[in-house]
Amino acid sequence: MKNTLFIFALILFISIHVTAQSVGLPFIEKADSFFKEYVVDGKVKYDALNDSEALKSLVSDIATADLEGVPDNMVQAFYINAYNILVIDKVVKNYPIGSVQNIAGFFDKKKSTLAGEKISLNTIEKDLLLKQYDDPRFHFALVCGAVGCPPITNFAYHPDRLDSQLDKQTSSAINSDSFLKVVGNKIETSQIFNWYKKDFGGSKKSIIAFINNYRQEPVFDSHKISYGEYDWLLNEYVADDYSDLIYTPASGANNTLRYVVSSTIPKGSTETKVFNNLYTQKTGPSDNLSDRSTFFTTIITSLYGVSNNLNVGINTRYRRVRNDKLPSSALSVLGGSGGALSTRSGVTAFGPMIRYAPVPEWKNFSIQSSFVFAIGDDLSGSASQPYIDWDGPTWWTQFFNDFSIGNSFSLFTEIDLLIEDIGRLDSHVNRLSTPVTLIFSYNPIANMTLYTLGGYSPYWQADYDYFTQFGIGFKYQFTPNLEFELLYTDFSNEFLNDTGGQASTYNLGFRFNI
Repeated sequence: MKNTLFIFALILFISIHVTAQSVGLPFIEKADSFFKEYVVDGKVKYDALNDSEALKSLVSDIATADLEGVPDNMVQAFYINAYNILVIDKVVKNYPIGSVQNIAGFFDKKKSTLAGEKISLNTIEKDLLLKQYDDPRFHFALVCGAVGCPPITNFAYHPDRLDSQLDKQTSSAINSDSFLKVVGNKIETSQIFNWYKKDFGGSKKSIIAFINNYRQEPVFDSHKISYGEYDWLLNEYVADDYSDLIYTPASGANNTLRYVVSSTIPKGSTETKVFNNLYTQKTGPSDNLSDRSTFFTTIITSLYGVSNNLNVGINTRYRRVRNDKLPSSALSVLGGSGGALSTRSGVTAFGPMIRYAPVPEWKNFSIQSSFVFAIGDDLSGSASQPYIDWDGPTWWTQFFNDFSIGNSFSLFTEIDLLIEDIGRLDSHVNRLSTPVTLIFSYNPIANMTLYTLGGYSPYWQADYDYFTQFGIGFKYQFTPNLEFELLYTDFSNEFLNDTGGQASTYNLGFRFNI
């Protein structure tokens, strides 16, 4: 029995030590080769890492690492390299994405295996490195997968050169205008000094002292410190040529270079859009416009990432309509019914929707389709109440794609197949249209988009009709998860042209990501 237990213990001991790999220079050299191949100009070639055996091998080495008896300088180098590799691994597993913030729990809940234990990125940074070794230079070596981080190096941190590498990386960041800039008597610097103030001494004086240890042109206590907005856009390397027009960051992203997210949202994330449209139309003789019809529509869509290329959700439509004699205000539709010829309001449609990215290589192409059922009676109107919506269901399929053009411009395209009032037995049965929309956008600063819009929609029915619209818009991202939009369009169709009428839309939208 004793022999059996001894043999069992020996087998267990051998299996543990065969599985666990003592951390040493072979890991550092392997990591160094990896960074040299996949990091360019401080950014990562995530697109080239799909099914990468080199990445899988490093992640496996991190999982089975044995740190017992390993010198401190090797442990620190291992943790830094492991952190940066695990960030890359998490991005690749959810790729394509536009920001690590679009992966729920990226830093604290999504855990990886390190030295046999399930552990979060925050634990590696705060407990294993900062708490144990109290070195604020780690903040310039640990790269969180965002443009706002100090650039990731194209080499691994080496135990024999760790001190000089940390000094060089810290100095490089602090002397870069993109990280720290002096304007007059103000220091504009990264949120890192704000978020981790205690690590830099906890006071303005200590932060200034730390900065001056590495900065070529010193700053002074008289300077005021401000912290810039952190750019969470994915730190992805994209070849700067016209052979790759599709900008690689995908949905739910910090949408700084594109009009709208065309691709699917990542697995496990959610996206909610609230889009308010106020359409107002004046009709009558061109020299004496006499009537106003106004529709206020709120469309709420919510999507959930079942996988990286398949999203499911719901689509809800609420409407208010008001018909008035002029003079009257388009905003009256938001008030009561006083003075109106006719008013009406209510939730008019609800149904499921999906968004699907059929070709993984086409990162910003997707198909979105919704089928909504009419809610309410006699939505198309009668002698006693006005038209507010179609009585039959609506099936709307949209084909999205967008392209970056250089560093500041992009082109968004949308082609739709829209079938309205499905199943009706009167002259409006199955109203079919194929709208086409083009949007050209410009990004003057990181989180702002200015754009122009053009659209044409033919209605394929016995009595051919169409509408056109041209507009200008503005979008701003308060955070990577909250986006705000304003849009104005001039609207026209055959009826308005024949009667000398005028129409326009005023739009206000919000997008939330979790």
